[in-house]
Amino acid sequence: MLGWTSLLALLTLLDLVYAGKRGVAWPWYNEGTNLTVSQLTSANVQWIYNWETWKPSATGSLNFIGTQRCIDCPSSPINQLYARAIGQGWTTVFTLNEPDLSVGGTSPSDAARWYIQWINPLNITKAIPAVTSSTAVGQGLDWVDGFITACAGQCYFDYINLHWYGASFEDFRAHIEGAHNRFPAYRVKQLTQPDEIHCSQFGIPQLVITEFALLPPATRQDQTAFLNTAMAFLDNITYVDYYAIFLATSPSLIIGNNGGSDYAGTTSTLFSDDGTLTLNGVAYRG
Repeated sequence: MLGWTSLLALLTLLDLVYAGKRGVAWPWYNEGTNLTVSQLTSANVQWIYNWETWKPSATGSLNFIGTQRCIDCPSSPINQLYARAIGQGWTTVFTLNEPDLSVGGTSPSDAARWYIQWINPLNITKAIPAVTSSTAVGQGLDWVDGFITACAGQCYFDYINLHWYGASFEDFRAHIEGAHNRFPAYRVKQLTQPDEIHCSQFGIPQLVITEFALLPPATRQDQTAFLNTAMAFLDNITYVDYYAIFLATSPSLIIGNNGGSDYAGTTSTLFSDDGTLTLNGVAYRG
């Protein structure tokens, strides 16, 4: 039987396990502006990413997760991936941004070959390419299925990476639960012992959600209510390790830099144009 001291220690450990899932989705165009990431840093918000392999100039105490968002691109050259990962001390890597899109996308088979060549060798936790929440044939979770099939057990990964945009919390929860139920045993992890490096172990995959928000015409108040409900859900399920709301920027910056406002709007931004946190920014920081 556990004594009170042991029980309290266990409860404290469980609190730590479920704390800090939130991350900061910090676009490149925030650099050199009046926005400061330190305003979002808290016990709840512990990591940051910018869709790139170069590290933002100011990350504060947040853990930077590098993202090889493209097969190869000027801002994140594939031949600099390993040097940046080692030099910046990454513990996790995210890969390809929305390759399931019909325009500018990548086929599951091409992505699998690329992943095996470039991502497998990284001895850190890994997420397979981030897909949209599209339900069109061959997109979204269908693309993930195709990727895993094309990998034929040779892609080492720890996370399935999801994006979601929609109309309600109920739809969001259904999508996340659907992904969890659809891929119950598709986790392939590279073991750390040198003599076991080519072995694989299968288990329940963890999810990361690196973009999500309500779509227009959601108001700022709608976004905040959705966010509070979504955070309570995500913080209390064991199969989601990380999540980041879209987007840690201001309305004028996302509009001025073609950052997705034509699709996602501006009411989910965590900053106001004057550099202070919005209503949902304060809620997200906690």
